[in-house]
Amino acid sequence: MPELPNVPELLRTAVHALGGKERRNQLTMASAVAHSLDTGEHLAVQAGTGTGKSLAYLVPAVRYAVQTGRTVVVSTATIALQRQLVDRDLPRLADALATELGRRPRFAILKGRGNYLCLNKIHTGLAEEPPADDQLFDAFALSRIGREVRRVTEWSSTTDTGDRDDLVPGVSDQAWRQVSVSARECLGKSRCPVGEDCFAEIARAEAGQVDVVVTNHALLAIDAISGLSILPEHDVVVVDEAHELVDRVTGVATAELSGGTVSAAARRCVKLIEDADVDRLEGAAENWEALLEELPPGRWDELPEGAGAALAAIRDAAWSVRTALGPPKPGLDAEAAAARNQALADVDEVHDCAVRVLTAFEETDPAARRDVVWHAADEFRGNVRHTVRMAPLSVGGLLRSRLFAEATVVLTSATLTVGGSFDALAVNWGLPPESPARSDTGAASGTEPPSDDGDLRWNSLDVGSPFDHAKSGILYVARHLPPPGRDGLSPAYLDEIAELVEAAGGRTLGLFSSMRAAKAAAEAMRERLDTPILCQGEDATGALVDRFAADEPTSLFGTLSLWQGVDVPGPSLSLVILDRIPFPRPDDPLLVARQRAVEARGGNGFLSVAATHAALLLAQGVGRLLRSTDDRGVVAVLDPRLATARYGGYLRASLPPFWETADPQVVRKALTRLRG
Repeated sequence: MPELPNVPELLRTAVHALGGKERRNQLTMASAVAHSLDTGEHLAVQAGTGTGKSLAYLVPAVRYAVQTGRTVVVSTATIALQRQLVDRDLPRLADALATELGRRPRFAILKGRGNYLCLNKIHTGLAEEPPADDQLFDAFALSRIGREVRRVTEWSSTTDTGDRDDLVPGVSDQAWRQVSVSARECLGKSRCPVGEDCFAEIARAEAGQVDVVVTNHALLAIDAISGLSILPEHDVVVVDEAHELVDRVTGVATAELSGGTVSAAARRCVKLIEDADVDRLEGAAENWEALLEELPPGRWDELPEGAGAALAAIRDAAWSVRTALGPPKPGLDAEAAAARNQALADVDEVHDCAVRVLTAFEETDPAARRDVVWHAADEFRGNVRHTVRMAPLSVGGLLRSRLFAEATVVLTSATLTVGGSFDALAVNWGLPPESPARSDTGAASGTEPPSDDGDLRWNSLDVGSPFDHAKSGILYVARHLPPPGRDGLSPAYLDEIAELVEAAGGRTLGLFSSMRAAKAAAEAMRERLDTPILCQGEDATGALVDRFAADEPTSLFGTLSLWQGVDVPGPSLSLVILDRIPFPRPDDPLLVARQRAVEARGGNGFLSVAATHAALLLAQGVGRLLRSTDDRGVVAVLDPRLATARYGGYLRASLPPFWETADPQVVRKALTRLRG
């Protein structure tokens, strides 16, 4: 194949075709990505809002795919970005570069099997059966699930994709589980009577024929963990929203075991095997539930008394049931085969979880263990649900051996540096720190033990932002307020919020550390102010954001999803309020265990885990303010610790270089001027 135009030329063509402007930051990033793909060295790129980072990695990725004939995988954390890439960015880019590349680049989206409708479940009537865990739902909930399943069944005859995200309005997770299957539950294309029409298989086949496959971090993790080659063969992965990679991979690798899940697995086997085997598993479920009810919630540093025997009983009963289910019998009809596969998948999950907990404590040093295990007592529909959860202490080793060792990886986000360095995230990804000296005691020590793998070479680049932060925004830290307490927002905090919102004339995005705080602030402001206040939970989040953007005097208060999911350029947003530094809960079992693992190796557990978590989320929240080069405004952090605590400088080093002040009068006057 003849040599294609270089990346700067292709980027220039794409930008002009899309009606944009050439940006130095974007060109710098695109050239760095192209160099990474040419050399095989991994790359971490921080690209601030307004850089145009999607185009900066898509242009070299598409060129590489067309030139080499190899697929490039692009992974994102959110559905919104997947949709942006597949519905807007890639179609426009493909049209713009078709002539220069000699053909129109091809692309597809690929999700996990559970995101697609299972036609076999619809056709055999399995979708209409009550959920195996129906004891968790009241009669009203079961009726609602039934109605939703019937609506999905009607939709199955008109949809071309079977993709859950194409079903509008959507349905509950419980209803979708009734009409979908996991990879373990699936009969397989060759054995399924509707395998040729399977939506998941069609999507996978299409993904194997394209230049760029867009997927999500969860499926990327499943592909790495399972070794099943779910994604098409590839040697380049672009990880967008890379600041969320560790959390998403951890989520995929987390499992749980409750009395309810064991009992549900047993009920799946009714009518498939002898009652005695089912009863044995049901008995093990009851014993497990009774034991957990007697134990206090919290992290397990060792197996509590009685837990070993209860887990062994679950393991052995599950294995007996699995043996009784046996291999698939010849001539089994589709409905029976599907029921057997579903039962087998549930029993395997129960067995594997029991084994995982039993073996989690074989290593006597907690900092060297593979998994963290804890007992959670969650309220569910007025009842307490006892569950034992297990999650990996670190995913760095997994990423190092299954991702970075297998492909060239480009990681990008608007927030990748913590405390002014890439090291904190890099070490948690399984990469060696850029600054070895900092890994001894500093935040870069991470939760992953040091690696002697010298083959993982990587580079980092911060291309900056097109925004002039010092002239466009003010970072106001309310030093005069007391540190935040555990009893909700104090009167002083509510007074401060009211004065700021009033000065801004509304136009405020309030980001709170809890839904309780957001609701309390919204209720108080509605009593004090004349401008409209919206609160997350009162409508779909997307609808609330649309209403907020459409009406300048309106303010929107909410919690975690708003910290990262709001893009409102223009005069509707001139003030972002953060009630406190978003540290993780101090009793979070997984994060506490990770902190202790860092400290056991001589590192600073607080900076490596809690402060890193807070810094990334803080940077995401602050990033809501400036969304275009014409935006102006204020970020108000009510938590004085950002200015007064020893770690305050570390956190501020992770934020854009706004002009800083602690004077409330200065800020209120600035907000008043912005109102015009």
